[in-house]
Amino acid sequence: MFTKILIANRGEIACRIASTARRLGIQTVAVYSDADAQARHVQMCDEAYRLGPAPARESYLLGDKILEIAQATGAQAIHPGYGFLSENETFAQAALDAGIKFIGPPPSAINAMGLKAESKRLMHEAGVPLVPGYHGADQSPELLAQQAQAMGFPVLIKASAGGGGKGMRIVQSAEEFAAALASCKREAAASFGNEDVLVERYLTRPRHIEIQVFADSFGECVYLFERDCSVQRRHQKVIEEAPAPGMTQERRAAMGAAAVAAAKAVGYEGAGTVEFIAEPDGRFYFMEMNTRLQVEHPVTEMITGLDLVEWQLRIASGEPLPLKQEALQIHGHAIEARIYAESPETGFLPSTGTLNHLRTPHATQFVVDISHPVRIDSGVREGDTISPFYDPMIAKLIVWGSDRNAAIQRMANALHAYEILGLKTNVDFLGRLMTSKPFMEADLDTGLIERDRAHLLPEPAALDDTVLSLAAAAWIALEQKHAPKNADPLSADPFDKRNGWRATLPLERTLQMSAAGSLPTPSAWQELIVSYSAGRSALPSLTLRHTKGTTTCIGSLQWIGEHLSGLAGSQAFQLRPLREADTLHLYGLPGHQAVRVFDPLGVRSAQGQEASRLTAPMPGKVIAVLVSPGQTVKKGEPLLVMEAMKMEHTIHAPADGKVGELPFAVGAQVQEGAALLSLQS
Repeated sequence: MFTKILIANRGEIACRIASTARRLGIQTVAVYSDADAQARHVQMCDEAYRLGPAPARESYLLGDKILEIAQATGAQAIHPGYGFLSENETFAQAALDAGIKFIGPPPSAINAMGLKAESKRLMHEAGVPLVPGYHGADQSPELLAQQAQAMGFPVLIKASAGGGGKGMRIVQSAEEFAAALASCKREAAASFGNEDVLVERYLTRPRHIEIQVFADSFGECVYLFERDCSVQRRHQKVIEEAPAPGMTQERRAAMGAAAVAAAKAVGYEGAGTVEFIAEPDGRFYFMEMNTRLQVEHPVTEMITGLDLVEWQLRIASGEPLPLKQEALQIHGHAIEARIYAESPETGFLPSTGTLNHLRTPHATQFVVDISHPVRIDSGVREGDTISPFYDPMIAKLIVWGSDRNAAIQRMANALHAYEILGLKTNVDFLGRLMTSKPFMEADLDTGLIERDRAHLLPEPAALDDTVLSLAAAAWIALEQKHAPKNADPLSADPFDKRNGWRATLPLERTLQMSAAGSLPTPSAWQELIVSYSAGRSALPSLTLRHTKGTTTCIGSLQWIGEHLSGLAGSQAFQLRPLREADTLHLYGLPGHQAVRVFDPLGVRSAQGQEASRLTAPMPGKVIAVLVSPGQTVKKGEPLLVMEAMKMEHTIHAPADGKVGELPFAVGAQVQEGAALLSLQS
C-alpha cells in the first residue's frame, strides 16, 4: 500500500479521498488555487502546495506543476478525483513516465473511452447495444445536419470528448440544428479542448442507469450493481439512487454483463462507470463510460457497505479485487441529493456568494456505515465562498433506508433540517422533489422535472394567515432581540421597556410582507396591522389584523436558545427565525418559509428604464455578441452568450425593441447584475 499520495483535485472529492487515506494511514498532499488557499481540503491534508490563480486552466489543470509537486514531496501516487485531469490520458501517461502511479485506468483505456465516437465503435465490436446515431470523423455541419434529418428529430448533439452534461443540446427540429450545433461546439471546445460532436436519436422518455465496475491488474472485473440517475436538470444529475427502482434480477445481470464486457474491451483497471440509457420496455443502450470515480459513488457505498476509494487505492497499489462477484450483495436503498448554490426558479442558474449561515442535519461525514444512515460529503464550511470559478456544489446529502420509501422519508427529513443563508440554493426544490408524485411512485425518466414543473417550481403564492402571523411575530421578536442594549431590564420605569407599552393607546404598526420570490410590487404585498399588548414577558403579546378581516392573537412569546416559541391562538409553535437583509427565513414549520418584508418607500417600480436593461444573471465571461447597436430584434431572439461555471447561458430579448449600447466585447469578464446591453422599445 502507498504511504503518501497527492490529491489532484479540490472540494468535497478531495476531502473524501483524504478521509479514507487517513483511515488507512496514508499521508496526503493537497494542491490549491488562490481561491482555495483556506479551503477545507487544504486543511484536511498533511501538506498543501499552491498551484496558481483561481481559474482552473491556471491551477488545477497544470499537469506539469502537479507532477513537480508530487515528485518534490515524495508522493508515490496521484489520485485525480473527478473532473479536471481525471480523464486526461496525457497527464496519466506523464505520471507513469515520472514513476508515479496514476490512481485510475491505463492511459489507453482513458483514450479509448474519452472520445465518444471511438468508444461507440469499440462497444459495437464488443457486442454492447448502442443508440442509433452518427459517430463519424467527418464533422462538417452539412453532413451532421443530413445525418440528423435521416435519423429523425428530436436528436441529441453531444461533445465527443465531453461529460457532465456539458456540450450537449437536444434539437427538436431541423430549423434549430445549426444554432444548437454551433453552441455545442463552442462549449465543447471551451470545456474539453475538442469541438467534435456526435449525433444520436433522442429517446423521449429514457431512464439514465449506470453500472459501477471495478477491474484489477490480474484481468478480473466485477460490477457493483446499478445507480438510477434519471432525475436531472440541464442534462446534469441532481438525484441519484441505488438500486434502480423496478430493476429485475435478469435485467441487472444483463446490464452488469454488458458493463463488464465494456470494461474488458479496453483493458480497464480501477473504478469506472458504464452509463446506459434505458427505455420503458427494458431495452438499454450504451451511452458512455466515465473512466474515474463518479460524484454519486456514495449511494453504491451505502448499499454495499464498501469504501470505493479504499478499493481504488488497493487496486492501484497492485492488490487483487477485494471480493468476487458472487460475494457482492445489495442491502437496503440509498439516495443522494446534490445541494447546489443555484436558483431553480431562474433555470437553475448558479449562484455565488458566502455561506453566511450553514446548519446541517445530524450526519456523519464521508463515513461508509449504514448504522449512520445520514451522511454528508462536503468541501465547504460556514463562512466559505462559492466562487464563479468552479462547480457550485455545496454538498452531497446521502441517506440510507431499509427500502426506497424509508430512504425517501429520511431524505425529506434531512433536507428539512438544512439551513443555508448567503446565496440561493436548491434545498427547497429538492424537498419538493421528495414529495413529487412521479418520484415517489418511481415514474422516472430524464424529463421528470419538466413534467412535474407545476409542483417542483411553483409560482410564488400568497402567504397563508398562519405563516404571515408567525412571520410578523418573528420579525418583531428579532427586532427586539437585536436592539441596542442601552436600557436597564430591571428598571421600574415603563419607558425603559421594549414590549410595546404605551401610556395611552396601545402601540400599533403596519407590516407589509410577501412570499420571497414575488416581484416587489404593491400588488404582491400582504398587509398586517399589529397591536402590541405589554405584559410581564420581555416580549409583547400581539394582535394581528389581516386585510381579509381575520384576527390572530400571538402570546407567550419567548426565546429558547435560537428558537422562538409561543401560542398562535390556542396552537403552540416553535420555530427558528433567521433574518437576511429584508428577508425572514422561518425554519421548523412544515417546510422552510421565506418571507420578504417591504418598505413601501423603498420599492422601485419595475417599469421604465430599469426594465429595458438586460443584466448578467451571474459573474461570467462574454463569449459571443450576436447583435449590433441599432439592430431591431424580436422577443425571444438571442442577444448575447455568457460562460459561467463551465456552462453557456444565452441572454434573450424580453420584448421587441432596438438594441442600444453594448458595453462589453467578447472576452470581457462581467459581474452579476452588470448591464450587458439596453433595449429600447
